[in-house]
Amino acid sequence: MALDVTTKDCTALSDAELAEMADLCADGGICYEIGLLSKLVSDWVLVTQVREGAHLRAFSFSTLERIGGTPSVLIGVAGIRRTSKRDSFLRAIVSDNLRRALMAFPDEDVLVGTRMVDPGAFEAYKVMVDIVPRPGHKVSGEERAWGRRLAKRFEVDAERYDQHTFTVTGDGAAPLVLDHEPLKPEKVDPDVAAQFTHLETDRGDCLITFGWVMAEELLKYNG
Repeated sequence: MALDVTTKDCTALSDAELAEMADLCADGGICYEIGLLSKLVSDWVLVTQVREGAHLRAFSFSTLERIGGTPSVLIGVAGIRRTSKRDSFLRAIVSDNLRRALMAFPDEDVLVGTRMVDPGAFEAYKVMVDIVPRPGHKVSGEERAWGRRLAKRFEVDAERYDQHTFTVTGDGAAPLVLDHEPLKPEKVDPDVAAQFTHLETDRGDCLITFGWVMAEELLKYNG
């Protein structure tokens, strides 16, 4: 069955749609409750939903904005239903966010930032370049500065953010992340997985990540 992908203003979300999102989260992954999801409506601008028939399969809260003049897509929270098609659901979420980026920032390279707790979520960055952090890469001062900018934008307290490891120390609450687990975790690059081994997931730790989509790559999402 073909996937139906839609993006609209968060303020247009109905109570029934928020309840669907909460049910999706409760079925597997991080359990974002309806009260938290309702708060995200005011924190973010756009919501993307992926449906398979009548069933919600994935969602994301995001915004398109300029950070210091740089075109950016920020994914605040995303939930992906844990089925055998989960990778397709993730690709649909990413593709629609990039399609919106092309509309908002034609002919420009775009930064894509989010937070993660599982190395499988790096699948979202498959079409991106200069991903940070990444295995074997010596982080530059400018890249650390970008990490600090994103931490501030994600409203992370400065004392809970480590600019050297891009790690957010949790406060006991559910981390606000792109919540995706791979169907075949054994196929995740061990060096990528190693970047997550220090996280204390019970505390709510997560990793701030970002990468770039080049203008010529974005053109593929025209349509």
